Amino acid sequence: MAFLNFMNSTGVVGWTILLTGVAALALVVERARTLYFHYGLNVDEFTGKIQTLVLGKKTEEAIIACAQLESKPLARAFKVILEKSDRDDETIFQAQDIAMAEIVPLYTKRLHYLSMLANVATLLGLLGTIHGLILSFQAVAQADPAEKQAMLAAGIAVSMYTTALGLAVAIPAMVTFSFLTSRQNELLEQLTEKCSKLTEVLTSSHIPGLHKGNVFPEASNLKSNGPTPPSANTKVS
Repeated sequence: MAFLNFMNSTGVVGWTILLTGVAALALVVERARTLYFHYGLNVDEFTGKIQTLVLGKKTEEAIIACAQLESKPLARAFKVILEKSDRDDETIFQAQDIAMAEIVPLYTKRLHYLSMLANVATLLGLLGTIHGLILSFQAVAQADPAEKQAMLAAGIAVSMYTTALGLAVAIPAMVTFSFLTSRQNELLEQLTEKCSKLTEVLTSSHIPGLHKGNVFPEASNLKSNGPTPPSANTKVS
């Protein structure tokens, strides 16, 4: 009951700030659940398993392992890259770019709205302050002497209440935005690092072995196609 009286005293601006706070809270819950739990993954264990399968020439098993965790963005990115692992190096790098373009928006979507809502709540609090001051000036200028004090107090109350309510919504929203942005950046750094390492493993597997025939092919051809040395039974004229 006291809360309803407080909100009624703040007027339309106060209720608008409250709705802004509800929207910010819903966004915080959704992004926190997604970034910390839904997208959470034991990165070292997963990437170690995939690299072991790739180095063991078990690419199909690696793709299946990624498909089983396709709800995780990192696993989905790995799957896109591994599906092109039998192509040339340029195609593999293109697959990495495609994977990054598909996955990065999953981490970043909607989070910027939280910062916007925090700023809106602050500005609405300022708007409530101005509205309260206007009510106070009207009371001083137009009200009857018997009502002037009550109207002046009501105007000051609207000014203070809306300012406090706006800050009460904006401050937690900005703090939470900082934590969620930090988590988002951590996941993006993991995605970039692990996809680059997987691409490196796949492209390096296309490099031929460093034996003499590959390093010095001309010398090897000369040796195989060149004249044979004279045998011990050949007579010298």
